[in-house]
Amino acid sequence: MKMYQVDAFSKALFKGNPAAVLVVDEWLDEALMQNIALENQLSETAFVKPIDAENYEIRWFTPTTEVDFCGHATLASSFVLFKDFTQLKKIQFHVKNLGIFVVSQEEDGKIVMNFPIRRAVKVDEYPELLNQAFTKPFKNVYLNAQAYIIEYETVQDVLDEQPNLALLKQLGKIRTAITSDAHTLDVAITSNSENYDCISRYFAPANGIDEDPVTGSIHTGIAPLWAEKLAKNNILAYQASKRGGELYCQILENERIEISGYAKLYMQAEIEI
Repeated sequence: MKMYQVDAFSKALFKGNPAAVLVVDEWLDEALMQNIALENQLSETAFVKPIDAENYEIRWFTPTTEVDFCGHATLASSFVLFKDFTQLKKIQFHVKNLGIFVVSQEEDGKIVMNFPIRRAVKVDEYPELLNQAFTKPFKNVYLNAQAYIIEYETVQDVLDEQPNLALLKQLGKIRTAITSDAHTLDVAITSNSENYDCISRYFAPANGIDEDPVTGSIHTGIAPLWAEKLAKNNILAYQASKRGGELYCQILENERIEISGYAKLYMQAEIEI
């Protein structure tokens, strides 16, 4: 069976977030899909089942569990489909509980994904272990369907933070992101020395991911948060993991968001199952 590995949210190899992609005629046994993801040891392995040239179903597995939403593996899967499986430049993913994701590819290769916004709301009450797990001061705590989103005082604090992952793991399936406003700051240590509207890091140890390199899904909460704070609809985000990655975010009407990025093929392989 053919498997691809793609670096998502990056134009360059060894940056962004690597995802494995398998296109299947029928769903494999769930235990087998989970074992493939465990063997890959990537943040996500995506399985895609074609309906026709324009429509596809998609499922995502971390090394330990199936998840309900993954942005970077959707980008990687779209890259593979546009490359080898369809001549179209617009496709649709049918996603359980989240509806239809419309994805298009621009002339320069950028992939544009239309997702539902998963708004984060400010919470005054949150687990005390957040205070214990993080060492830097933070301003606010938000929560959306996916994670606690913690607003930090400075970009440097986001970059320097070394959380206690054992404590964060106790949150279970609610994961944790930290973010800060980087709109007016020099982020030359990132790619192209650009100024970003926000930077973030993301932790999901309970799902087998200590720190995710680039997380498209959480930006359906982070980007609208900063869009409101900065009074703008276009947010350029940077996820400041060791690999790093850029996300181009545009807030749309009807509680939708476009998250766009590039991808680079790393590997095509045959797996023996």
